[in-house]
Amino acid sequence: MQGKRDSLLKSLLRGAYRRALGLQVSLRARARAGEPRLFYGGARAGSGGGPLVKVARLQAAFPEDRRHYNLVYLLSNAPYLPASALATLKARGVPMVLNQNGIFYPAWFDGDWQARNADMAQAYHAADHVFWQSAFCRRFADEHLGRRQGPGEILFNAIDTAHFTPTPRPERPVTFLVAGKIEHHLYPRVGDAVMALAGLRKQGIAARLIVAGSLDDESARRAEADIARFGLDTEVDLTGPYIQAVAPAIYRRADIYLMTKPNDPCPNTVLEAMACGLPVVYSATGGVPELAGETGWPLAVEESTQTMIWPLAGPLTETMAAAARGYAERGAAARARAVERFDIAPWIARHRAVFEDLLSRGSKS
Repeated sequence: MQGKRDSLLKSLLRGAYRRALGLQVSLRARARAGEPRLFYGGARAGSGGGPLVKVARLQAAFPEDRRHYNLVYLLSNAPYLPASALATLKARGVPMVLNQNGIFYPAWFDGDWQARNADMAQAYHAADHVFWQSAFCRRFADEHLGRRQGPGEILFNAIDTAHFTPTPRPERPVTFLVAGKIEHHLYPRVGDAVMALAGLRKQGIAARLIVAGSLDDESARRAEADIARFGLDTEVDLTGPYIQAVAPAIYRRADIYLMTKPNDPCPNTVLEAMACGLPVVYSATGGVPELAGETGWPLAVEESTQTMIWPLAGPLTETMAAAARGYAERGAAARARAVERFDIAPWIARHRAVFEDLLSRGSKS
C-alpha cells in the first residue's frame, strides 16, 4: 500500500512539474540568433549518474539559460516537456536536440511501457537533430518509437579522460568491481558476481569484489545474505554511494570491471572504468559491445525485451578467471580505446558544431 501511495505521489508531482515547464516554454520560447544558450527541458545536473551527470558535463560548456535560451536540449530518459511545449518550440522556430538513450520495455519496466514509449516518441520525432548514444539505441528507438525521418547521428557518451586515469597497481589480490545504482531488478549484477567470486576462490584464485554505489533495501539484504552464505565477508566490500569527484579513486581500487546488465544502452561506468585502465567483462547485449570491443571479455547472452536474461553462472566464472589472468594487457588497451574514442573534448565539440549549424540555419530562414 505504501508503495502505491509513493508511486501516486510521484506521478502527481511529475505531472505538476511538466505543466509548470509547459507554461514556462509558452511564456519564454523564442527563436534567437547568436551563441548557443541552452534550456535543458527540465532535466537537472548532478553527480548521481545517468542524465544528471550528462547535464552536468554539458553545462560545464553550455551553461543553462532558462530566460533567454535559443536552443532546447532534450534527454530521452528525462522527458519532462509535454507535447504542447514541443509544439510551441516547433512553431516558434526554437531548435531542439535530443539525446536518445534507452526505451521502455517489459523486461525491466513494470508499468505501462507502451504509453511511456508513446510519450518518449513525441520528442524523438519533433527534434531537429538526434544524438543516439549507440547503434543499439538507434535500433531500439526506431523499433519501439517509430522510424525517425529527421537528421541524427551516433554519438557515444563521453568522459574526461584526464580525470579518469589509471595509477600504478599496488600488490593485491585481483579485484573485480561492480559500480552504479542497484535496484532489486538489477540485483543479479551483485549476486552473480558474489557467486562467481566464490567459484574463483574454489579454483585457488585469490580474488576480491568491490560493490560501489547505492543498493535499495531488498538488494542490500540479499547481498549481505549471499556474502554470508558463501563465507566471503572479508573478500567483498560494499562501499555505498559515491559522487563523481571520487569515482576515479574507486576504479583505481580494482583491476577488472563487471557489467552483466542486459541491454544496457551506453553506460558511463563502463567508459569511466576503461579510462582508469580496467578491462570489462560484459554481457554481449545492448551498447556495451560497441564500447568495450576487443579490449574486454564478452559473455554470449540472448537479447530479449520480455525478460532480463543474465549470463550463466558457469561461463561468468570461467570468463572472470580468464580476466584474472589477462587483465594487465587488456587494461592498457581499454585505457587507449577510451582516450581515442570517448574523451569529452570531441563530444563537446560535436555538440557545439550541431548547435551552431541549427542556429545558423534558423537565422537565415
